[in-house]
Amino acid sequence: MTTIETPERDTDYRVPALERGLTILGMFTARERSLGMNDMAERLGVSPSAVYRIVQTLVEMGYLQKAGRNAFELGARVISNGFAYLASRDIVEVAMPFLNDLRDRTSLSCHLSIREQTDSLYLYRAFAPQRLTVNIPVGTRLPCHSTALGRVLLTALDEIELSQLYQHVRLDDYPPPAPRTLPELQQLIAQDRERGWVLHRSDYSTAIATGIRNHSGAVVAAINLSGPDAVMDGPDAQATFLQALGQAQALISAQLGAPSLV
Repeated sequence: MTTIETPERDTDYRVPALERGLTILGMFTARERSLGMNDMAERLGVSPSAVYRIVQTLVEMGYLQKAGRNAFELGARVISNGFAYLASRDIVEVAMPFLNDLRDRTSLSCHLSIREQTDSLYLYRAFAPQRLTVNIPVGTRLPCHSTALGRVLLTALDEIELSQLYQHVRLDDYPPPAPRTLPELQQLIAQDRERGWVLHRSDYSTAIATGIRNHSGAVVAAINLSGPDAVMDGPDAQATFLQALGQAQALISAQLGAPSLV
């Protein structure tokens, strides 16, 4: 009897359970946001009992969450921690044309950032080619509590999460109008959260920022308009810029699947 040999594969170092877990995460798409245990097992070609422990582990770690009696959907952790870079790339690609358009309509600089611990990390800027302008390079990190973008990003945290994040952080090393104590910061962020946008002045410039939301309605990034005080000052000017910023925010958030707030 002739034996047909198959090409050797490097299987000695593979972890089947890990492979199945990652395959399960890859099953979820924009069209299939919810799957049952039987669906996962059938696609893997195994019994439901074989995937039960894997699914429960993913749920406990936050990568999956229950969406019904026997249904599961991706958990919040999929777009955080180790997946933050991929999520950030998606946000940049989605936001870029809208920020470029916003810059062209306002002649002001626009920036996009995400939060990494207590820093606001700048991912993109739409450069305004005028003499007096504000342009912060991509890759810059600034303390969240001292910028408009950063304060918007902090609104994604509840009071307990905010307290835990800043429990060992000194705030009194930063000049006004940055808050100098944790209670001041908590009060400020609560007001920002209720308002939905932040205006911040520093070094003869003004920035107005608002949050970008994902499919679950959570703030995952922030965008701003920034320019010299001479251009940004005045209630009429600020109202015009805030309206333009809000339109861009709504369009970007819609592209990320955010529910309509209307």
